[in-house]
Amino acid sequence: MNPKRVVLKLSGESLAGLTHWGINLKALFQIAKELKIAHQRRIQIGVVVGGGNIWRGGRDQGLQLDRIIADNMGMLATIINALALQDACEQVGIHTRVLSAVEVAKVSEPFIRRRAVRHLEKGRLVIFAAGTGNPYFSTDTAAALRAIEIGAEMLLKATQVDGVYSDDPKKNPKAKRYHVLSFQSAIQQKLKIMDTSALALCQENNLPVRVFNMHQTGNIHKALCGEKLGTLLE
Repeated sequence: MNPKRVVLKLSGESLAGLTHWGINLKALFQIAKELKIAHQRRIQIGVVVGGGNIWRGGRDQGLQLDRIIADNMGMLATIINALALQDACEQVGIHTRVLSAVEVAKVSEPFIRRRAVRHLEKGRLVIFAAGTGNPYFSTDTAAALRAIEIGAEMLLKATQVDGVYSDDPKKNPKAKRYHVLSFQSAIQQKLKIMDTSALALCQENNLPVRVFNMHQTGNIHKALCGEKLGTLLE
């Protein structure tokens, strides 16, 4: 059964493809095509995109920028990614709107909850940019917040691995993959899925999260359409 409304969290790196930096058009359009498959099934889709392919923070070689300045730069990076994804989605035939928590009136609409819901009801894909609009909050927390605000049934987190493991599977071949995991267990074990504030927000608002591998072709539209991939947090 298809969910009615979901939020997909994409890392900035998902737009970089194998280059790991900047925006790879092949990777970008592949994501857009998968979004279209789910969108054609009348699933209302919100997307929160990160900015790590453009800006990873203000620390390098022992030097660092002020945290608030660095976080503001990260928010601007997510706007760049959101505009790129919007154009790719429009080119494959999805009516798309970018709503930004930081006002940039010439390129996007400001985030207003009722406006976001109305766009979804009209069949438009909505991309949420600039995180929460505040420093010290990750785009994971922004994704949880937006999903709750618009009444999404589930938050989908596209990652580098095929679910949540007890340890880093790249370093520990004996790491166990969880099929279902409670938020409390994830928080207690300090599993690096999402930051603690995002997990707590989902737990408090009964918002299930599915973590899945974004690198396997087809997984994005399968997850959006309700297939049981990866790990379910609830």
